Amino acid sequence: MKFGRYFDEFEPGQVFEHWPGRTINEADDTWFSLMTMNQNPLHIDENYASKTQHGQRLVNGILVFAIAVGMSVPDVSGLAIANLEYESVKHVGPVFHGDTIYARTRVLETRLSKSKPDRGVVTVETTAFNQRKETVLTLRRLVLVLTRPAGATES
Repeated sequence: MKFGRYFDEFEPGQVFEHWPGRTINEADDTWFSLMTMNQNPLHIDENYASKTQHGQRLVNGILVFAIAVGMSVPDVSGLAIANLEYESVKHVGPVFHGDTIYARTRVLETRLSKSKPDRGVVTVETTAFNQRKETVLTLRRLVLVLTRPAGATES
């Protein structure tokens, strides 16, 4: 199984459907919130959250972000040198315990490095959506990716 892509394998407009999805359960959310010291009662206090507009706890948005980025790694950044920048992260819909997150990534732009010809910058936008196909998060990032080494073949 191929893991990641060289810079030469990215083209603007290209779309990757990331699989498999990830169902987020209560333990995932509780542990992530506590581990990251996010004590917002919307994530960890069912009684409190039951009295809010959603009537239940929300999954920590940074967990949704991390899952969406993680899902994209085999297709987008598996051969990356670095994630250079997250241009934007937009939480556009709620995620609840039991929701399954899926993601797709579109390549927006590619440009070779001017100073180091063995690498280039790939700009992508990832969209995360739930099992009802409702968008819950979008993010744009710039990834520094190696070009294919001389003599390397596609696998």
